[in-house]
Amino acid sequence: MEARRFPCSRQRQVLFLFLFGVVSLAGSGFGRYSVTEETERGSFVVNIAKDLGLGDKELLARGARVVSDDNKQHLLLDSQTGDLLTNEKLDRETLCGPREPCMLYFQILMDNPFHIYRIELRVRDINDHSPVFRDKETVLKILENTAEGTSFQLERAQDSDGGLNGIQNYTINLNSFFHIKITGSDEGIIYPELVLDRALDREKQQEFSLTLTALDGGLPPRSGTTNIRIVILDVNDNAPQFSQAIYETQAPENSPVGSFIAKVSAGDADSGINADISYSFFDASEDILTTFHINPFSGEIILRLLLDYELVKSYKINIQAIDGGGLSSKCTVLVEVLDTNDNAPELIISSLFNHVAENSPETVLAVFRIKDRDSGENGKTVCFIPDHLPFLLKPSVENFYILMTEGALDRERQAEYNITITVTDMGTPRLKTEHNITVLVSDVNDNAPAFTQTSYTLWVRENNSPALHIGSVSATDTDAGANAQVTYSLLPPPDPLVPLASLVSINPDNGHLFALTSLDYEALRAFEFRVGAADRGSPALSSQALVRVLVEDANDNAPFVLYPLQNASAPCTELVPRAAEPGYLVTKVVAVDGDAGQNAWLSYQLLKATEPGLFGVWAHNGEVRTARLLSERDAPKQRLVVLVKDNGEPPLSASVTLHVLLVDGFSQPYLPPPEAEAAAAAPADPLTVYLVVALASVSSLFLFSVLVFVAVRLCRRGGAGSAGRCPVPEGHFPGHLVDVSGTGTLSQSYQYEVCLTGGTGTNEFKFLKPILPTVQAQDPGRNSDENPTFRNSLGFNFQ
Repeated sequence: MEARRFPCSRQRQVLFLFLFGVVSLAGSGFGRYSVTEETERGSFVVNIAKDLGLGDKELLARGARVVSDDNKQHLLLDSQTGDLLTNEKLDRETLCGPREPCMLYFQILMDNPFHIYRIELRVRDINDHSPVFRDKETVLKILENTAEGTSFQLERAQDSDGGLNGIQNYTINLNSFFHIKITGSDEGIIYPELVLDRALDREKQQEFSLTLTALDGGLPPRSGTTNIRIVILDVNDNAPQFSQAIYETQAPENSPVGSFIAKVSAGDADSGINADISYSFFDASEDILTTFHINPFSGEIILRLLLDYELVKSYKINIQAIDGGGLSSKCTVLVEVLDTNDNAPELIISSLFNHVAENSPETVLAVFRIKDRDSGENGKTVCFIPDHLPFLLKPSVENFYILMTEGALDRERQAEYNITITVTDMGTPRLKTEHNITVLVSDVNDNAPAFTQTSYTLWVRENNSPALHIGSVSATDTDAGANAQVTYSLLPPPDPLVPLASLVSINPDNGHLFALTSLDYEALRAFEFRVGAADRGSPALSSQALVRVLVEDANDNAPFVLYPLQNASAPCTELVPRAAEPGYLVTKVVAVDGDAGQNAWLSYQLLKATEPGLFGVWAHNGEVRTARLLSERDAPKQRLVVLVKDNGEPPLSASVTLHVLLVDGFSQPYLPPPEAEAAAAAPADPLTVYLVVALASVSSLFLFSVLVFVAVRLCRRGGAGSAGRCPVPEGHFPGHLVDVSGTGTLSQSYQYEVCLTGGTGTNEFKFLKPILPTVQAQDPGRNSDENPTFRNSLGFNFQ
């Protein structure tokens, strides 16, 4: 960028604007600007957006900000307008001291994309300081035999301003003996010298008093004065002589106070008081006077204040030796300050983002700069973070670093990271700085709820009360916040005919399941359904689990007697021949229980009997058998009461009454009723009775064998389900065979086929024949602890 030039006719206007803080470009390169010191806060420096060729809102969108090398906010960037403004009054003397030009360095940082622009700002001096002499009065001793034209160097004044505003001239009041001559140094500093114009005569005038005035180049100029008192001395013709004109020494910056720096030495050829030499600093600045001290008698220079290499790297000390006669000479001591590694690296954060969403790609978290005030190896730095963290540290320009994620983060694995950024220099010993950054990973709904089990099995005892809590399902979500809040629901059953809504309900907040109605084991032994768990994320995620409900049986059904029938109009009478052997099967009590398991295990016992001890009941199958031989003394009509009881808790029972007739043989058509027995007047002849009984027995056995043979053939030919073999009268049983199963009381399943003669009023037995057992598979719905026997099937067929 070319420097702006103004015509001569506008020089006064330019100078006026310059004094009031008008800013202009400072050099030919981009990013060099200037501003006049002491301008008010908020003064316009430059429009960065225009200089960079950016749009009005682009600086704001890219997050532009100003970063200074000294970590002080001298400038302020208005992102809305793009104007670069002063953030405070700039004092050139405070910022740069005597150094000229006074340059401040800044960077403009931009994100999206990340870029850094360097700015150099020159602070131009204004004449706001007057020259100041260190002493209000200076005593100068001059020998009276001093030759005309001899010059005496005077201490210069100090002016904090620089350039043209610094000291430009010295003058003294008019006199006939002295005038001022200006001399310059190779450093661009001017010194006043007092030149003798006429020979002195101590006897005529012993002292002179002159006023020395220092003038700077400001407009208008500023001035400062000191008084010079000249004392005329007698002749002392030998001035002190230093052994060296220049002394060079080195001092580490960590040298303690009181350390020896150097020693100067001067000799004088005179004797007496003219040979007594004293040492002092000459033309020393305040910095030298506060940092060093010289012994006026020995010439040793010692340290009064700690040295700091980062502030001052070298000192030039002028030493003056004055003898007793007032003659003096001068030497220079050059002190080089050696750098030590006494400054740890500094980490300066420019931008920081503490939150990052999980599953995000590479994301910039922080931009920072490393600075070390030391030099050489002591100022070289190394920056790193722990290796086990999923983050990257990338170097950028001019000691800038970018901290970013290495890839997508998973909040469920780790929700918070503490990153320690360590910066070490290369000095000896190495110094380091650590800076901790906490990064929080925000949650994204990327995990569906997970049930603690893939399937649940719940047990409910039948006849439960409505709204009974029957169990719970539970699901957890590893996300956080609303993404981890789980809601439960019943999913529609695959079979629309299953009334799931009337059977169970679920609490959507905690997954508790409730039975809505009283369940009946005999009607519904098990059912299953699916439960869904959904979180409250966006979009919501869900999962399913299978719930199987098993209904436990309760002993709520008493045994039911299938045979003999208890609701018939006429009681069923069993016939037993008096010749029956002990253990003769009289009949079988057949009962069933609608329950399951041990609630359906039936046991039989003889509760009452006409002749105790004559009959017995097998406890497990209900078979009624004779317990002993029958005798003539036994009553022909026997009444038995059999109790059927299940194994539930408490047990339920039913009773059945059996009528048994004792007969002499099956050919006897009927037994006279008890009323007719008394009417039989004449007793039969015993021999005749025996013959009749024997004949009846043989005939009955033959007839019974023939009938059994025919029945077996017919049953084999027609099958067990043929309805034409033994017709059944309506009203007694629903079919040819009555199948009795699930009793759990028999070791096998039996079918009995009983045929009675039709058309006779005596219901005399024609035959009693067992049929082969029918085996059925075990119900898979039963528990393993229920009766392991097969279901029994009992069938009765009446003719």
